[in-house]
Amino acid sequence: MDKYRVALTMKERLELEQLVSVGKAAARKLTHARILLLADERLGEAYAEAEIVSALGTSLRTIERLRQRFVTEGLEAALDHRPQPPRPDKVKIKGNVEQQLLELACSDPPGGRCHWTLQLLADELVVLGLVETLSPVTVWQALKK
Repeated sequence: MDKYRVALTMKERLELEQLVSVGKAAARKLTHARILLLADERLGEAYAEAEIVSALGTSLRTIERLRQRFVTEGLEAALDHRPQPPRPDKVKIKGNVEQQLLELACSDPPGGRCHWTLQLLADELVVLGLVETLSPVTVWQALKK
């Protein structure tokens, strides 16, 4: 694994020292600032990763990720946490789709079947174009409700 070398400019170093001395920021941000200050190799007094781990109580992996993020994305990205990726809408079956599901479940099953299965209901909703994909568990949760 490549070791990413942290070399802070004087402006970045002053900004981090100010942030740490004031202490009015999120704990993660302060810890990241301390890690970057200890890992700075520009002044020739960088600490070894094991020393940083014992001094700050973080994991080795955290230090490695922070070094990489600082080198590849910059100081602001290293200090601020990455936002969670947007999640798809959790409830796929609501409103009109839910009504269609109930009507379908109460109707006669397809030929050759004596009753609707969850998989058949899910497949039928996809065939009707009401949803793109649907699992039987989602159908079960909607019917349970």
